Parts: sequence; structure tokens; C-alpha cells
Amino acid sequence: MEFSEVVRRRRMTRNYTTDPVDPAVVEQALAHATRAPSAGFSQGWAFVVLDTPADVRRFWSASSDDVDDPDTWLAGMMRAPVVIVPCSVKAAYLDRYAQPDKGWSDRDEARWPMPFWDLDTAMASLLVLQTATDAGLGSCFFGIVPDRIDAVREALGLTGADAPHPIGAITLGHPAPRREGAQGSPTRRRRTPWQQVAHRGRYGAGWVSTGSTNGSRSTNGSRSTNGSRSTDGSRSTSGLRSTDESPG
Repeated sequence: MEFSEVVRRRRMTRNYTTDPVDPAVVEQALAHATRAPSAGFSQGWAFVVLDTPADVRRFWSASSDDVDDPDTWLAGMMRAPVVIVPCSVKAAYLDRYAQPDKGWSDRDEARWPMPFWDLDTAMASLLVLQTATDAGLGSCFFGIVPDRIDAVREALGLTGADAPHPIGAITLGHPAPRREGAQGSPTRRRRTPWQQVAHRGRYGAGWVSTGSTNGSRSTNGSRSTNGSRSTDGSRSTSGLRSTDESPG
């Protein structure tokens, strides 16, 4: 599958069959995850893989109160045969940037403008989602509710002051028919065209296309890169359905 097709097809799957997942796909997803960028090449992440019925059940029991009487969303998600819990390792970043080549002499967390350990682990998680799409599988990244974090940490062995922190969880499996199960927000909301969120030069300037390669028009009347038409009447960048129509 071409990369642009992976990006276009990726969606959050909320209902699965119980068919098993090829372990090779899981391992490939983990290998791809470790190709994500990380500040200082700190690579401060860990991935707890739950791929047996007992381990998957243990996760859901720790993260939810309703495993014995699940609603539509939870029932569909619990059928996924694999759950991957991506975790950030803050200590790896604090240690790395206290090394001589980084110029800091301490592990002061206040130096960081944002928690890059969480940010980098999130980028690694996206690569897991994209690998699943490329393999023809479904996946969904979701958060763990705050009042269940401690139970999840205990269930997965993530205890101790410097233990990895679970930033969420990813279900992985074969999608059930989309007409079944919980429907996500994209079924009720339109995807915002990229031209409405991109700003050239400074925020608020909007987007004015330059250096186009053919005769199609963008949303502001300038020319874009080909002849297919997007949902707002402007031209999109390929003959496929544009990204503001795709779900997930």
C-alpha cells in the first residue's frame, strides 16, 4: 500500500472480530514504532503488549468498571485480540540531556518547554496505527481515564517512581463490519480541510498556494496540484477521496 493510501485509510476502529492477529504484524508495528523521532535520540518509550486472552482481560478489568456488562463501545473494543500500551520514560530524557554533549549539568524537568517524552511516545504510537492500516487491520488509540491509571499501572507492572507512564492504549485486530458497533465522532463531524488550518508566514494569514504544477484551483482561487475535486468545491491533490471526507 502506498504511504498516501495508508494515511488516507487510517481510522479509529471501535469494533473487532475475535480473529487472531499475526504475531509478525505486531512485531513489525513495534519495530516501526521505534523509528519515531525522539529528542536527543533519547528513545524514552516502552510498549507493553497484551496478546493473550488472560492478559487482555486483565487490562480491561483494570481500566474499566463495566467489563461484565459492557456498553456498545466497550464490547466492541474488548473483542480486539491485542492491546498495546505505549508508555513514556521521562527518566531517559532527563538523563540524556544531563550528558556533556547536551550542555545541561542536571536533570531539571523545568528546562523542558513541554513533556517531549509523552510527545515522542505519541508519535511512535501513530506509527503503530499506520502499520496496522498497512497490514489491513484495524486499530484505535484511546486514553485511560485518570481514576483508573493506578490500577492499570499495577496490573501491568508499571510501579515505582521512575516506572514508564502509560500515555494511553491501542487496540489491534480485524475490524468488524462498520455498520455494527459504536460510531465515532467522524460520523457526526466533517473533517476540516487542511487549507483552513494552514497559515503561510504567520498565524491568521491563511493559505495562498504558490508554485503550483497544473491548472486546478485551491480554496482561495489560486491553483493547486491536480484536477480532482475536494468536498468544498476546490481541487484536491489526487484522484482518491480527499482526506476531509474520510472517517476516523
